[in-house]
Amino acid sequence: MSANNQTAVVEFLLLGFRNLHAFKFLLFLFLLLVYVVSLGGNLLIITLVIFSRFLQSPMYFFLSHLSFCDTMFTTNVLPNMLQVILQEGSTLSVAGCIAQYHVFGFSATTESFLLTIMSYDRYLAICNPLRYTAMMNLSLQVLLVSSSWFLSLVVTLTSLLLICRLQFCGPNVIDHFFCDVAPLLELSCSDTSLVKIEIYVCSVPIVLFPFLFIMGSYISIFLSIARISSASGRQKAFSTCSSHLTVVSLYYGTLFAVYVVPTSISSLNLNKILSLLYTVATPMFNPIVYSLRNQELKTALVVKIFGRHNGY
Repeated sequence: MSANNQTAVVEFLLLGFRNLHAFKFLLFLFLLLVYVVSLGGNLLIITLVIFSRFLQSPMYFFLSHLSFCDTMFTTNVLPNMLQVILQEGSTLSVAGCIAQYHVFGFSATTESFLLTIMSYDRYLAICNPLRYTAMMNLSLQVLLVSSSWFLSLVVTLTSLLLICRLQFCGPNVIDHFFCDVAPLLELSCSDTSLVKIEIYVCSVPIVLFPFLFIMGSYISIFLSIARISSASGRQKAFSTCSSHLTVVSLYYGTLFAVYVVPTSISSLNLNKILSLLYTVATPMFNPIVYSLRNQELKTALVVKIFGRHNGY
């Protein structure tokens, strides 16, 4: 039977985590807590960067955009995931599913570009400290950030237009907790070769080039730190980039584990757990990592809470 004679699918069934009947409420409450912590932490960083005079350096300007990106990232996936867990499966319209994938791809792409910008910022600060202020001026900061958002939108719109042309007329069950691209392509009864080619081609500037640039930046940073004579100087220099390095390791580590390492059908649950790490855990850990390892953020928070009583 041809695709044109089959009934078009109007919604998908997301299965989420199956066989968790006894633990679904615990998982629901845990992920709800994670979402609240993630949302609160990232919004707190955005607020502090906007209103605190202690956080007006380029690093915090970039961090505020990363926090906004993480907020969009987790809000796109987690609320619907909570519904899937509570109902042990939930439906989502085809348009809604494609929209969720688009926002997911847009957020992930922007995050990759922002992490690259932040590595360049740390490279300039440590390897060219005397020229850092002049080079990383406000105009360059705005240009880098706006370019990241714009390029991410252009790249993901191309993928969106191609996926919107696909037809779905067979099975409508997605064994996942959100609409990722792989299950969408598997369920399509159209030719998906062009979409797959576009995804593979775009993965080079979206994932590979940024990752290589970040690695190159940190090689230069570590070489510069190694040339610092005093131990306290080396420690101070490394502390300025340790938070970013931790976030990069979390983000790219889980991303490569999910999309680069081959995943068999028997390990779909492992794939879901790894997907949880970068869609849910990483956006929560980012503000925690930066807050715990950054004295300026702690100072800005204390001043905002107690400042008026201490003469600030």
